Amino acid sequence: MRPSPALQFKIVARDPRSQARCGILRLPHGEVETPVFMPVGTQGTVKAMTQEELERLDFRIILCNTYHLYLRPGHERIARAGGLHRFIAWNRNILTDSGGFQVFSLQGLRRVYEDGVEFQSHIDGSIHYFTPERAVEVQHALGADIIMAFDECPPNPCTYEQAKAAMERTHRWAMRCLESHHTEQALFGIVQGSVYEDLREQSARFISELGFPGVAIGGVAVGEEKAEIHRIVAFTTPLLPDGKPRYLMGVGEPDDILQAVASGVDMFDCVLPTRLARNAAMMTRRGRVNLRNAHFADHFGAVDPECDCPVCQRYPAAYIHHLFKAKEILAARLATYHNLYFYQRLMEDIRRAIREGNLEQFTREFLQKYMPEESRLSREE
Repeated sequence: MRPSPALQFKIVARDPRSQARCGILRLPHGEVETPVFMPVGTQGTVKAMTQEELERLDFRIILCNTYHLYLRPGHERIARAGGLHRFIAWNRNILTDSGGFQVFSLQGLRRVYEDGVEFQSHIDGSIHYFTPERAVEVQHALGADIIMAFDECPPNPCTYEQAKAAMERTHRWAMRCLESHHTEQALFGIVQGSVYEDLREQSARFISELGFPGVAIGGVAVGEEKAEIHRIVAFTTPLLPDGKPRYLMGVGEPDDILQAVASGVDMFDCVLPTRLARNAAMMTRRGRVNLRNAHFADHFGAVDPECDCPVCQRYPAAYIHHLFKAKEILAARLATYHNLYFYQRLMEDIRRAIREGNLEQFTREFLQKYMPEESRLSREE
């Protein structure tokens, strides 16, 4: 019999006009308020940030990537160090993905079998084989608080038959993951089904009935249009267990988060804020801006005058523009800190709006400022 996971989830507030809810997720390394955004620390580091800075921003949980850590430095070495928490000096919660998305994104470098997936390392070309049991074993060694079942993520676009085959294999692999799981780590199942509602319904019901302590929606934001993402999330989320955390994998645009929260999603992760920052894009309440643009050269005020983060309070936009033009490392660090602060503040505001029962009004007012027509056009240029 599997041990009970060291996870408790309690819903503490619901929005009266949507499916949105606030919750408390209790995990071995502390409580997490939901809805929550998890910064992505792919290789054990949220790029450009120190753990002290993440703590200062009060992130309670981050995501690390099983595929990358398995290849380098290796899960055995991390286990010898005392687990991932000690290895990366992070005393708060960690979620590890199963490596499934990364493995299946290796077009031309992997072959799928019923038992598992053979893939070629992007680092040195070596051949590896992941089965559901192996994915769970690696995550056991890493020691994350939440671990994920190994799934097959179908490409987009894909035919109905391809999506159905991937979903059914995901279901068989989910059962094998459960059978091989023997720690108190919380193992989440993953719903697949691509853009097909009947497959999403089948998958949501099947995965929910297996008794996972939490359920994720996978295979979203892999190339679909926004309208398709919103449709699938809005359709699938209410089919998941109400009393368990619901995790939407890899979705991170502010407007997508707001839509998904209204559908009842509790957890999010995405590389967007850190990746954008390294490419000179900073998030503001009036939309995304590119600090390489020439007009910032003489902008001696804050990048976002409405932001009270340390970056906006201290550094003028012209200076950050200069740092990017000069290719200074500090540019990415400042932009990343600001973007993560933006996301943390957004999630705090979302939770407050849910508690006060006005998420719809907050969403409308936020998007009117964040996504005006001229902002959309500037991002497309």
